[in-house]
Amino acid sequence: MSLNVLRCLPRTVKANRARLFSTTPPPPHPKHWRPATTFAAVAVASVVAGTLGALFPPPPLSILFPRPAPGPPEPDTPESKSYCESIEENLQNLPLLKELRASADAKGWYETRPYQGFPEERRVNSLSAGTLRGPGKFAITPLIRAKHDETESIVFVHLGRALCGHDGIVHGGLLATLLDETLARTAVNNLPEKVGVTATLSLNYRAPTMADQFVIVRTRIGEVKGRKANVTGQVEDMKGTVLVEASAMFVQPRYAKLLHSAQLRKAMGEPPERKDGHDEPVLLADGQDLNPGHKHL
Repeated sequence: MSLNVLRCLPRTVKANRARLFSTTPPPPHPKHWRPATTFAAVAVASVVAGTLGALFPPPPLSILFPRPAPGPPEPDTPESKSYCESIEENLQNLPLLKELRASADAKGWYETRPYQGFPEERRVNSLSAGTLRGPGKFAITPLIRAKHDETESIVFVHLGRALCGHDGIVHGGLLATLLDETLARTAVNNLPEKVGVTATLSLNYRAPTMADQFVIVRTRIGEVKGRKANVTGQVEDMKGTVLVEASAMFVQPRYAKLLHSAQLRKAMGEPPERKDGHDEPVLLADGQDLNPGHKHL
């Protein structure tokens, strides 16, 4: 036996003895891949992800692949009436509207509904009061909360599914029309003769406006000089996300004094007359009282 072998024997014996009395567990054996288990786990994860994605689709997917929706009910049917009543009930129960009505400065604002009692012969040829009215479009008239000094307004509007460009997304031109009319109301109420036409309208689309939801339009008067009034505004969803920003200038025509502006002011929504310090109830176009507990004077 060589000298080198004899030298290695003590170390080999010590190593074997250390393994024999060691408390350290032996290294685990490599696990074998189990195709059936892996396939089942992937299948379950796919089903869960698909279900959650269908119930709560991320914004890009909901835009690219909107959910199919049935068309609105036919006008002048029981289904149509029920649909509009449901939208009106949802409007009156909006947390933001309730909060504004209960705020400390609530007495500095009034509520009105445009196009109340609008003549039928004019309504049928009006874009906002006629063509765009009905289930799936503007199912109910907007509710306007405006300051008594006409410097600001907050307009609640429901945008139906039939107002879309890309399916599920409200048409940008419709939003431009909505802003033009709401900004015009604030501007016109600050012009001498209460008559004005759109001179400029600038829009900045910040985010897609999804259909079948309530939005609010906030307007604020800017500089008023002679026959010109500048106003700014924006469209927001109920979470406060800014969807569209706008600025505009409205000009009072030189022949404004020759026009009868009373009908225009009535169409835009005038502040209710006060009697003995009490506000008149806010009514729908058909005369339905939105505050049944109010005592008519």
